[in-house]
Amino acid sequence: MTSQETTSNERVFVLPGDILGDDSFRSGSGTYSKDGSIHASQAGILNINRDFINVMPISSKYNPKFGDSVIGMIIDHGPSSWMVDIGCPYTAMMHTNDVQWNVKFGETGKYLKPGDAILSRVSNVNEVKKIQITMKDHGLRKLENGILVKIPQPKVPRIIGKGGSMISMLKQKTQTKMFVGQNGMVWIEGENENMQAVSQAIQIIIDRAHVSGLTEYVEKYLDNQDISSQDIGNTGD
Repeated sequence: MTSQETTSNERVFVLPGDILGDDSFRSGSGTYSKDGSIHASQAGILNINRDFINVMPISSKYNPKFGDSVIGMIIDHGPSSWMVDIGCPYTAMMHTNDVQWNVKFGETGKYLKPGDAILSRVSNVNEVKKIQITMKDHGLRKLENGILVKIPQPKVPRIIGKGGSMISMLKQKTQTKMFVGQNGMVWIEGENENMQAVSQAIQIIIDRAHVSGLTEYVEKYLDNQDISSQDIGNTGD
């Protein structure tokens, strides 16, 4: 499959080594140039942006950056810290100084235990990938009474939408509270049928992320669902 055979709305899966186009294009992310042709260097979805040919991975591990808002899952705790899974290859650490409670030495398990979900922020990433996170900012907290949905991290911008258009529409149509972490974790809180509707809408967004007019498509889908009108309020993106 070459680039000349694709259209803007077509989802083309390619494998490493596949020829994607000739040297009239430029080699972008996930590709390399050889013998006058652009080849895929990884499996993924073909993407052509102007004169660049790219291959977007189907899924990838999150690469944490300072300041990222992330949803984490507590996996263990020590006397003065917690070990947190934030969806990257390295475990994040959160010290008792980085929470809003006055936690005494050895009592971390009274506040957060394995399986608890938290809304946090990346406060430090060093050269050996030692990751520190904090809950000591406005709005950061333990997450309760909702569901956690994992999405491919590269799809995070699509779930949020341009200027927050997609997530605002999802919250308004389903009367749910939502937060999308930069690490590809989505927290949803609301009535059971509404949370289910959002989960299904998110899957549609992931499957059709390459299609234009996606916000309108998902909005029409939600308009056809039996969604509770109970207003529980909205949160920020």
